[in-house]
Amino acid sequence: MSTMTNTISIKNLVDTAAADGSFKTFGKAIEHAGMSDTLRGAGPFTIFAPTDAAFEKLPAGQLDNLFKPENKDELVSLLNYHLVSGRKSIADVGKWEAARTVNGQPAPITMTNDKVSIDGALVTSADIGSSNGVLHGIDKVNIPTKM
Repeated sequence: MSTMTNTISIKNLVDTAAADGSFKTFGKAIEHAGMSDTLRGAGPFTIFAPTDAAFEKLPAGQLDNLFKPENKDELVSLLNYHLVSGRKSIADVGKWEAARTVNGQPAPITMTNDKVSIDGALVTSADIGSSNGVLHGIDKVNIPTKM
């Protein structure tokens, strides 16, 4: 039994991310992609959410470009690359060789000095519980090779 059950919030993943304050850009991306209702739904989901600082590392203009209506499919694909079905603690994720993302492309998982990385993004805050899943903050926006 995971200890994570003690930290489950009554807020859904979208509201949990918003309340944290580190994931404002991620929240805007979810809205632009039209994924808010899904991520407020029953789930459960595990989100590897890039922090606002991670989004700031993207090349200039890339995020604005992704937010354009004509690029919605690309944005959805990118966000789905940060999403895994089910409620997975960081202890669970650390045992994997790769995460099976909703995008369909596996994201490689590595453990270094007891720190978990997903496709090169270090998990900086783990096991943020919500009513419909769990959120792990990461320090990089992962870009799938197939968008």
